[in-house]
Amino acid sequence: MRDTYARSIDYLRIAVTDRCNLRCVYCMPEAGVPFRPHAEILRYEEIERIVRVAAGLGIRRVRLTGGEPLVRMDLVRLVHALATLPGIEEVTMTTNGTLLAQYAQALAEAGLKRVNVSLDTLQPERFRAITRRGELDTVLAGIDAALQAGLTPLKVNMVVMRGQNDDEIVTMAEQTLTRPWHVRFIEWMPIGPVAQQQGWKTHLVTAAEMRARLEAVYGPLIPVQVTGAGPARTFRLENAPGTIGFISAVSEHFCATCNRLRLTADGKLRFCLLREGELDLRSVLRAGCSDAQLTELIAAAILAKPAGHQLAQGVAVEDRAMAQIGG
Repeated sequence: MRDTYARSIDYLRIAVTDRCNLRCVYCMPEAGVPFRPHAEILRYEEIERIVRVAAGLGIRRVRLTGGEPLVRMDLVRLVHALATLPGIEEVTMTTNGTLLAQYAQALAEAGLKRVNVSLDTLQPERFRAITRRGELDTVLAGIDAALQAGLTPLKVNMVVMRGQNDDEIVTMAEQTLTRPWHVRFIEWMPIGPVAQQQGWKTHLVTAAEMRARLEAVYGPLIPVQVTGAGPARTFRLENAPGTIGFISAVSEHFCATCNRLRLTADGKLRFCLLREGELDLRSVLRAGCSDAQLTELIAAAILAKPAGHQLAQGVAVEDRAMAQIGG
């Protein structure tokens, strides 16, 4: 189905939980956020029904997020249920990687195609400072397990923050020379109160600056043509098995090609990551709506999708933290 701006909406990101075992500085306050009561979180059967109906409207790809999706019990069962739905071509996941070594093989066997792993530093002490808990080695072990299980191409997502980890841009890019990592450098996005408290504008490193720093070392990056409507502008270092991508949601937005909706853990369908506005599906599901009524609501959400965010006008997302949206 196309929205009112002729964009084909075929991708649904689903936050299966708002809970996380880390407290990354750009995502959550150190004390965390108020978690939704268990009764307010969508049940797996409800998620499966939403995806089945959404597939009838053209949704073909599903990404599971959180919070941290792997802290939710029995997630492998949901992966299998979604991967076998008619019309769904791909189920993927974004994870912090801390539990990935334990679950990678089972997830692959259940039908998960690939994973994106959040990793903002390769320095153990800095990892603890940015995440406020956790160990770098567990994430690296998770990445290795995912590669062994065939969850590829494997993307490594690095949120670049001035004064905190931007001195590792070259080091992270170098990993693509020796490992099959597809590194994505991401601009810090102003989502939730934590972004304002941390002073995100002070820490923002634009994609253009990131690229310039890499080209100062390696010369012009080699463009890579990729399929789909993903947000990254993708390049490669010469003879590298991996790739480098830049996600510039703030400085060079890609709203004109956005193809996605987001479902929060508590059952709200959000139209845009960087703009407030959502539709309550949980309430109508639990009130006994028919599939036809659910179809109408999802179609309405697609048509309500805005042209783009309003960061340039100074309008940021304040109603939810990143962990409550799913990124």
